[in-house]
Formats: sequence, C-alpha cells, structure tokens
Amino acid sequence: MRDNFIKNCYKKILAADSVYDIAIVSPTQFAPKLSSKLSNHLFIKREDLQPVFSFKLRGAYNKISKLKNIKHIVAASAGNHAQGSP
Repeated sequence: MRDNFIKNCYKKILAADSVYDIAIVSPTQFAPKLSSKLSNHLFIKREDLQPVFSFKLRGAYNKISKLKNIKHIVAASAGNHAQGSP
C-alpha cells in the first residue's frame, strides 16, 4: 500500500515538472557489482541517457523556465552545465 502511494506521488511530480517538455524520463538500472559490494540491491538512475548526457539539464531548464521577460541568457561553464541551457 505504501509503495503504491509513493509511486502515485512520484507520477504526480513527473506530470507537473516542466523539464519533461525537453528531457526524457530516464530509466533506472540494477547495479550488480555495487549491490554485491554493499550487500544491498542498488539501482542507478541513468541521467547519462539524457540528450545532453547530463543531469544538469534538469536544474538549468527548471531555473530558466521560471524566468519572466528574459530574451537571452548567458551560461558560463567549463563543463556540461551550459549544454543544459536551451
């Protein structure tokens, strides 16, 4: 029962999140070696499967999408954060 409640809450969050206009719902993948090493069942959220290969897409897009009356932005980055800025 609790698991269904959590899944339903997660689905509502996903539906309300504007980042999914441009991002994919990335899958989770079982991590057998890490699970064995830590004696637990661990899953990895595969954000590396996003179009720009980074989870930073979410933060950049969510921040920019909330800006009002802005025509241009500048994203300075030494890595892949700027790729997440549409």
